[in-house]
Amino acid sequence: MQSVDAIRAVPGKGLEGDRYFVQSGSVPKKQGPDREVTLIESEAIEALKNENDIALAAGNARRNLVTRGVPLNHLVGKEFKVGEVTLRGVRLCEPCGHLAEMTQPEVRSGLIHRGGLRAEIITEGIIHVGDIVEE
Repeated sequence: MQSVDAIRAVPGKGLEGDRYFVQSGSVPKKQGPDREVTLIESEAIEALKNENDIALAAGNARRNLVTRGVPLNHLVGKEFKVGEVTLRGVRLCEPCGHLAEMTQPEVRSGLIHRGGLRAEIITEGIIHVGDIVEE
């Protein structure tokens, strides 16, 4: 995982430079719009530390975008913007066994129902650090 200041979002492909976008490394067999971009709330990562004593760096959460002050669960089935890019919330991004293997097993139960959001990219554009998320 690598932090960047800006990244291009491309409908049907994902985030430019992401392993799913270039189809390299460990790419899941399932493809689809719910694999284009993932988001997680920084508050969920903080709660994991406060409630479960698990310190997880934002990059280790294995999500593409980290938000603050945005209730992501409410965006399932809705279109929203991140800066100039329109996304559609497809489904929750529940923590998986792979995340638990990469970090620690307790991460899975600590992030249940707050592991983030899987979203489809509707319009192409650049997402910048600090962009506003709005419905």
